[in-house]
Amino acid sequence: MDSAISEQRQTLSSTADNGLKIVVVGGFGVGKTTLVRSVSEIRPLNTEETMSQAGEGIDDTGGVAAKTATTVAFDFGRISLDARNVLYLFGAPGQERFWFLWDRLFSGTLGAVVLVDTRRIADSWYAVDRLEHHGTPFVVACNDFGGPAHTAAEIRDALDLPDEVPLVFCDARSRESSKQVLITLVEHLQQVVAAAGR
Repeated sequence: MDSAISEQRQTLSSTADNGLKIVVVGGFGVGKTTLVRSVSEIRPLNTEETMSQAGEGIDDTGGVAAKTATTVAFDFGRISLDARNVLYLFGAPGQERFWFLWDRLFSGTLGAVVLVDTRRIADSWYAVDRLEHHGTPFVVACNDFGGPAHTAAEIRDALDLPDEVPLVFCDARSRESSKQVLITLVEHLQQVVAAAGR
């Protein structure tokens, strides 16, 4: 293992007593596993399996035909915020046949990141709909796959996003970029709590 990566991996502090949960959702192949992997301080747990013929005709691989593995349960990562507070990240599977898991993953969640591939914006509709249904605060992060450029206004319009939902652009492969997505979510959660207290 690369020494720079191994130095990032940390054991959980014995003083950590406050777990905070965030879920990363989005369509099939948008980079949820990659985001959790890039930002986690531990070696993330993932349930990726090789895609097989059993999924042919069930999973829509349009736009991600080169994808060879897929999440079949969830991804899990961790970030220690300070001596007491720990952020737990759960990446949900994107295929429609696993959507029944999402409602359970949303239980106890502070907020969520909806990861979007702008080449396939419609694949993110379900994630936005479920989070709105649950009343879970969320941000939208557009992962850069080098597809056609869309303005923030075009993406907001395509997803029918309210103005108060933050929209950011990111590269899920980059630790720094993924951290900025999570910071945006935390700032949004603070605004939601402040608005509710008025």
